[in-house]
Amino acid sequence: MTHNTPLSPRPLRRHSDVTRRVLTAAQLRAQGVTAAETNEQCRPGGPWQQILPGVFLLHPGPPTSEERLHAVLSYAARSAFRETPAAVAGVPAQPNADEPRPAPRYSDAVITGLAALTLHGFSSAPPLPSLDSIDVLVPRMRRLRTMGCVRIVRTPVMPTPSYVTGLPVAPVPRALADAVAELSDAGAVRRLLTEAVRGGHAEPAAVVRELTQARLLSRPHVVDAVETLLAEGRAIAEDHLYRMVRAYALPDPVWNVDLRLPGGPHLGGLDAYWPEQAVAVELDTRAPRQEDDALWSEYARKREMLERLGITVVHITPKKLRDSLEQQATVVRTALMAACDRDPAAYVVVVPR
Repeated sequence: MTHNTPLSPRPLRRHSDVTRRVLTAAQLRAQGVTAAETNEQCRPGGPWQQILPGVFLLHPGPPTSEERLHAVLSYAARSAFRETPAAVAGVPAQPNADEPRPAPRYSDAVITGLAALTLHGFSSAPPLPSLDSIDVLVPRMRRLRTMGCVRIVRTPVMPTPSYVTGLPVAPVPRALADAVAELSDAGAVRRLLTEAVRGGHAEPAAVVRELTQARLLSRPHVVDAVETLLAEGRAIAEDHLYRMVRAYALPDPVWNVDLRLPGGPHLGGLDAYWPEQAVAVELDTRAPRQEDDALWSEYARKREMLERLGITVVHITPKKLRDSLEQQATVVRTALMAACDRDPAAYVVVVPR
């Protein structure tokens, strides 16, 4: 074949969107384009280009961000763009540009890291065009190499992806862990973790769990960022608790207090306490641990001691306050209403924290 030999126009005339501009060698073969024809189209100055091994961009200019993402997934996935039989059998002489086309399906490949955070809407993550590489999660046993704009991240267990503009994207906690693993800038790490919580993208506990599993908490700048993350998470949870009391017309409690027995030991701190009903609310903002959770043991010990004194303790997580505020208000209201049916609680001293 010479450079002047025309190529069948079939593939070119169908590729009017990104799923038609980025194709693998297998997909081109399925549409009747031979390897020789593909190589001819990808010659220097030709109309196509090979963007990654086995992945082709069907125009000569630089790829868009969307095209890069599809190319990365096409390279890393076990299979991509599973077509209906009619779509691969042939192309009509005059294709309809509005013809429905199956959404791309990528098996065992998920966008993660900074690219995933950008897709999730993080303002502190860099724009896609500025990323030199795009992280993609694949199963540990896959035989793939980091190549071009693809950085392969292996994992023993693939996460259940979210879908952003039809692309499989790692959940925010996992994407954060993969991004933080590559960042040495303490400020950038802190901004990402803070935005995850402040923007409602993830619960602090879920983020810390992923950072722990990735063994990143041995890095001082990550530990510092996690402390900021947990403080931010507690502040948001406290704000939700205040809002719950106001919005659902609960009686005003005393806020952020310590309880003590008269002349006796310290019983522990509480986020809200109704002295007349002897009902307490405690926010469960613990960071997850891989081993025995000493802090949970402390929570349980305090709760047992208070309940022996006749004080009802309601534990609420930040996630429950965020997702089911009315339900949590009902739980607290029920505990307050049940106070009249209980024996009077022991007298305790209430002091501000």
